[in-house]
Amino acid sequence: MAELRELYQETILDHSKRPRNFHEIPEPDASAVGHNPLCGDRVTVYLRLRDDTIADIAFVGQGCAISKASASLMTDAVKGKSKVQAHELFESFHKMVTGKTGAPVDSRVLGKLAVLSGVSEFPVRVKCASLPWHTLEAALESKKEIVSLE
Repeated sequence: MAELRELYQETILDHSKRPRNFHEIPEPDASAVGHNPLCGDRVTVYLRLRDDTIADIAFVGQGCAISKASASLMTDAVKGKSKVQAHELFESFHKMVTGKTGAPVDSRVLGKLAVLSGVSEFPVRVKCASLPWHTLEAALESKKEIVSLE
């Protein structure tokens, strides 16, 4: 179990230090801004849509390792998915990070996102991991107000 926890930590640190899809998309089809004023996490998610599919996704922002890693892993996970599939993945992810510590994780559905399952042990960090996801939801729904989890 300790080896698995170490692997998860390494993956989170890798995505935090070298985030995937960390750039702006010029003239995106949709975008949204998320901000957690208590801890300072801030993320902007950019989408390029083709029909009902996320053809491209990127983000910029600043925040803790959990927030940045979550945004990076999220962009990899939802690229190429339909809006409905992205929403379903959001629901599964949110259930994982807000669920009971040690609850089984469906890695078939969540894939690499499962590395963030340990966040459920630290309620203060749930908002860090969730902010990019709520911001993605706002972009998909064309909401213009800043997403805040406070």
